[in-house]
Amino acid sequence: MNVLTRYIVREILKGSFIALLLLLTLFNLFTFSDELKDLGGGYGLKQIFYYLALTSPNVFYELVPSSALLGSLFILGAMGNNRELIAMRAAGLSVFGIIKAVMVAGAILVIISILIGEFVAPVTERMAQMVRVAAQNKQVLVDAKYGLWLREKNKFINVRQIVNDDNLADISIYEIDDQQHLHQAMHADQAVFLGNHEWNMKNIKKSDISIEQMHASAENEQLWKSSIAPNLLKIVVVNPNNLSLVDLAGYIDFLKKNHQKSHLFEQAFWGRIVNPLVTFVMLLLSAPFVIGVKRGVSVGARMMLGIIIGMGFNIFDKIVGHLGLIYDLNPPLIAFIPSLSVLALAIFALRLVRE
Repeated sequence: MNVLTRYIVREILKGSFIALLLLLTLFNLFTFSDELKDLGGGYGLKQIFYYLALTSPNVFYELVPSSALLGSLFILGAMGNNRELIAMRAAGLSVFGIIKAVMVAGAILVIISILIGEFVAPVTERMAQMVRVAAQNKQVLVDAKYGLWLREKNKFINVRQIVNDDNLADISIYEIDDQQHLHQAMHADQAVFLGNHEWNMKNIKKSDISIEQMHASAENEQLWKSSIAPNLLKIVVVNPNNLSLVDLAGYIDFLKKNHQKSHLFEQAFWGRIVNPLVTFVMLLLSAPFVIGVKRGVSVGARMMLGIIIGMGFNIFDKIVGHLGLIYDLNPPLIAFIPSLSVLALAIFALRLVRE
């Protein structure tokens, strides 16, 4: 890596991190304003700031592509206005060389975002949700008014409350026979995860149902073997788009084994795979708008251009995603269409600049 390439990489990283810091601050200010509506009781300013700190890694991960776009537009635009790009090209650095340096900066940003998005953000996001719930003196009401419903072979499981990652409360299990008739109904006040797919259920009431009779019984404790593990229950307190690839892959596998729809989670899975590509596409898209635009364009104009491009891409991405869910389209295809479309636009613009 020569001196000019290192200079461009360093400046783009600097500009991207400044843009990231500003966007993160702005986003947290809006979140802080929303959280103030729930202020009261045990949920005070200390808890709100703690909540914001814990949700920041996930926001960081989501803002990396937009920050890369804004940072590169600002830095390359400043270099163009100061005639630095002309000097670099006169020194032998081609348009391709400038773009290559921008992509190297993008690779560094992508590595950082993947590390945070896969290993830090999912953990802190779950902690943030638990902090918020605990401070408001509420137990986690799962998924909907009637709790979280899961299916495991011929059993339908309803979980009303999640006390913590390894502790469930108010659990009902309904088992059907081969003729799709209700065979057994069971309710437990509490279930504690023991490991190795085993739960210890407490205060159990059971009803065995047949055509001839119904037999009711009660037990203090009972061992329950199930493929449902605490990592699957993370879904109820965290948006699937905020989960790691490993968590999503595990939950998708669970849903498919139990013949349930997994389209939403597959789309989130492929969205996380595509996210690094989005950063590269945003950086590549910024190059022709700087190299091909005349000098003297103000910083404000470049920032506005970046905001329009970023917002346009996000709107297009969301529209395609919703259409994919509505019409049950192929998740990998839906995930890649927005990025590949913008990539084609960027390559076309670069060809015009070179000509």
